Amino acid sequence: MARSAKKSAVASTPSTNARPPEPKRYEATKDELLQFYREMLLIRRFEERAGQLYGLGLIGGFCHLYIGQEAVGVGLQSAMTVGKDSVITGYRDHGHMLAYGIDPKVIMAELTGRAAGISKGKGGSMHMFSVEHGFYGGHGIVGAQAALGAGLAFKHRYAEDGGVCLTYMGDGAVNQGQVFESFNMAKLWDLPVIFAIENNQYAMGTSLKRAHSEPDLFRKGESFRIPGLRVDGQDVLAVRGAAEVALEWTRSGNGPIVLELMTYRYRGHSMSDPAKYRTREEVQDYREHKDPIDHASRDLQAMGVKEDELKAIDKEIKDIVVAAAKFAEEAPEPEAAELATDVLVESY
Repeated sequence: MARSAKKSAVASTPSTNARPPEPKRYEATKDELLQFYREMLLIRRFEERAGQLYGLGLIGGFCHLYIGQEAVGVGLQSAMTVGKDSVITGYRDHGHMLAYGIDPKVIMAELTGRAAGISKGKGGSMHMFSVEHGFYGGHGIVGAQAALGAGLAFKHRYAEDGGVCLTYMGDGAVNQGQVFESFNMAKLWDLPVIFAIENNQYAMGTSLKRAHSEPDLFRKGESFRIPGLRVDGQDVLAVRGAAEVALEWTRSGNGPIVLELMTYRYRGHSMSDPAKYRTREEVQDYREHKDPIDHASRDLQAMGVKEDELKAIDKEIKDIVVAAAKFAEEAPEPEAAELATDVLVESY
């Protein structure tokens, strides 16, 4: 009887057309911003090292780097509660795992296919997973995480645990049919899910303007009565401010929300992509004038943090990444018998 009652509680009437307030830039303390800076720098240095290991042949298969987009993952996930909320993403997932505080060693070991990896060396770059942290992938199928994220949000609603699911997707994934099906179901049941669109402006090699009849991606949920907000994804404090608004909206029972984070990837779509579809001048402009780490560095210096302190943090981070790479290179590969484990779950 209790189970039936809970199910009926989920199938609720959609809420009204109320809208969340416009987010304000988060007012971080110096210590908070230093932590954000440290986390973004860890992602940047980790991904640079991953690119090197890929070039040396130590990482096989696909490898999608997060360089340039660090403020999105750090800004959003700094507002989430590990153990209560859940996160799911696509195949560009290393940065999201690092932003959630997962050990760089086990992430790097996974990239190199080692038994010590977070998915035992069988997931590789695109399929990382940690139930302990509430991190549910890492998915190679474009847009698949939208439906799975709505399912995780359904779990939070059903269990009444107060959790919210942060569901990442890229601008290319937004045109997948299952994304709109997920929007519809999420709003029908007012599920606690944040659909975070990382708009790095290129779906693989296709410019946003050539793929979307509606280029304002934050409006994509409006026909389902899901509100949307556009955010400067190169400013970690702007992202964190938007995260605060989105979490308040969903935790208050208003259902889903769409965040469009305007960002940019410096490298190609994957390691095999020469990115000839954009100009060097365009990439250089972002590096010189819109870099998220430089943005945070300027804010910190305005707070009185000296350049020497920032350099010391960089050295510390580089040492962490070198240690992670060394750990991964020296860790053993999985035993052959591991091929058959974690493939089938039998229930009785």
